[in-house]
Amino acid sequence: MTPELDNRFRLEWLSFDQLTSLQVHDLLKLRQDIFVVEQESAYADIDGKDLETLHLLAFERDGNQLVAAIRLFPADGTGRSARIGRVVVHRDFRRFGLGKILMSEGINKARQLCGSCDIEVSAQSYLEEFYSEFGFLTVSEEYIEDGIPHIDMRLGG
Repeated sequence: MTPELDNRFRLEWLSFDQLTSLQVHDLLKLRQDIFVVEQESAYADIDGKDLETLHLLAFERDGNQLVAAIRLFPADGTGRSARIGRVVVHRDFRRFGLGKILMSEGINKARQLCGSCDIEVSAQSYLEEFYSEFGFLTVSEEYIEDGIPHIDMRLGG
């Protein structure tokens, strides 16, 4: 069941080269505010991989404030699974179900692009139940990445 998008928000799929300079700034700031500052994890968010991904951005409909985002690595046809990552929701907008909406849209987009490929996430361990709601299964032991416990999860094709 796909959650419904609240009419206060709009979604846009964009490749990195389609992002405006302001959107790039806002995306990197949102991720920094949550992943680096809020989660107290000093790591290099700018990893060069944004250039090869699709970005699903959620904006407030009445304005252009970026409130949530994910990035999708489409499967490449060589057996590599699709990957969803950098799932981020601004702390003031977490009560609207945007994380679930973006994940549902990300899964749908991956399936649209690759058919029945597997989809992988590197999940913070405390979010295992969240990803399990979409059918993801844990496929690794817990490990530490950037000081935060993670697990690998996979949704079969």
